[in-house]
Amino acid sequence: MIFKEPIDIKIPDGKLTFHEGFFDLKESQVLQSRLIETIEWSQDEVIVYGKKHKIPRLNAWYGEEGKAMTYSGLTLEPKPWTKELIQIKERIEKTTGYTFNSCLLNYYRDGKDGMGWHQDNEKELGKNPVIASLTFGETRPFQLKHISNTELKKIDIPLTSGSLLIMAGETQHYWKHQIPKTTRTLNPRLNLTFRKII
Repeated sequence: MIFKEPIDIKIPDGKLTFHEGFFDLKESQVLQSRLIETIEWSQDEVIVYGKKHKIPRLNAWYGEEGKAMTYSGLTLEPKPWTKELIQIKERIEKTTGYTFNSCLLNYYRDGKDGMGWHQDNEKELGKNPVIASLTFGETRPFQLKHISNTELKKIDIPLTSGSLLIMAGETQHYWKHQIPKTTRTLNPRLNLTFRKII
């Protein structure tokens, strides 16, 4: 059950909608435990400025057959949907009206795991992709900054457990986002970003 009405976060050159409590605390805890246990996690290497680096988190790519994604010299072939992922996907689709055929899962084990500034603008996603970002576990700040308008302040959105953030419109073309690392002691966090590979 959704506890709160979705909030439109006003930004130029993009569209953000935040659903806090999209999954309640009990549901979030159960799904987080199941996903940690059942997903085939890996720590992939990406090429940055010509050098290979292990990404600072565990990840996995699930979805429909043939919906591969390539970024930073890495091609991810999808594993078949699990029962839990189908359950989550169908709930998001029913509520938002968007449809998805793939999901990138990231497992942030502690504060030393993070994700640097980037855009979800891979060619496989097409123009103005919709990204549905679902969080379970530790609250981490989700930061956005405009790629050209330096007068706009950086945006910080605390992604709480069970929350859903929809990024749509031109967001991926004009905004970068990140999950910063921290030296603070943090509990694990899972993030699922549902996408539509074309």
